[in-house]
Amino acid sequence: MSLITLTTDFGTKDHFVGAVKGAILSELSDVKIVDITHEIAPFNITETAYILTNSYKSFPDKTIHIVGVDSELSASNKHIALELDNHYFVCPDNGIISMIASEIKPTKIVEINIHDRIESSFPVLDVFVQVACFIARGGNLTVIGKEIKTFKKMIEIQPKVNQAQNQIIGGVIYIDNYGNVISNISQKMFQEVGKGRRFKATARRYSFNKIFTKYNEIALESNHDNMQYDGSKLAIFNAAGFLEIAIYRSNLDTVGGASTLLGLRYRDPITIDFMNDSQPEFTPLTQ
Repeated sequence: MSLITLTTDFGTKDHFVGAVKGAILSELSDVKIVDITHEIAPFNITETAYILTNSYKSFPDKTIHIVGVDSELSASNKHIALELDNHYFVCPDNGIISMIASEIKPTKIVEINIHDRIESSFPVLDVFVQVACFIARGGNLTVIGKEIKTFKKMIEIQPKVNQAQNQIIGGVIYIDNYGNVISNISQKMFQEVGKGRRFKATARRYSFNKIFTKYNEIALESNHDNMQYDGSKLAIFNAAGFLEIAIYRSNLDTVGGASTLLGLRYRDPITIDFMNDSQPEFTPLTQ
């Protein structure tokens, strides 16, 4: 039985998600369809890339992932299908695949060329579904597209390191359901650049000189009741391995989240400065 996932910015109020599922089932009656999310912020490619990167690996090999965000066909926004990490992706060539493919090279990429046989203003329904079902039946990618070697890169997904190798410059790429603010700075990059040096992570006017690996570590440092730490701010490497600015036991309806309490928003800069042993101690604004 084939497995197809859906990741879109369609929401659930309208008919779009239901129509796409119906079209898939009309082609493959025994297929399993899984919704990753339909709550991507409209046209937000960075958010899509983060969610897709951290969800696709949980699925079995040969899963087919349909991605419907900013998918309208144009001269600058082609449609592609690719095999990567033993998974298939059917998506627009708008940078969505950049985060996954930054460390794993696609096995094969094709530019979909069946549009001359299908007239559509809803390509996810009419084109992506046809391509996904063709792949599910065992079809070769080169039948539905011309093989290409490159895909569009999205620069903002990748953090930068300064020439002196003592600063990482990143930014906010995602805000989750708890109001936690996720950056594009990975734990791997932090370790490779930092080399064990002291550091200061800064987001707006807030600074941190400790990064936790679990949220409750902030409370484990004390024998007091954990509840007294509700609303405390902290930096953490989250389960996906990215630097996150969070509020302990955050709740946007009660104590608030990092996005509301600290005023952090999508694309806001986040930096990490590394200190040499000869440099004086710094005093963070908050820890």
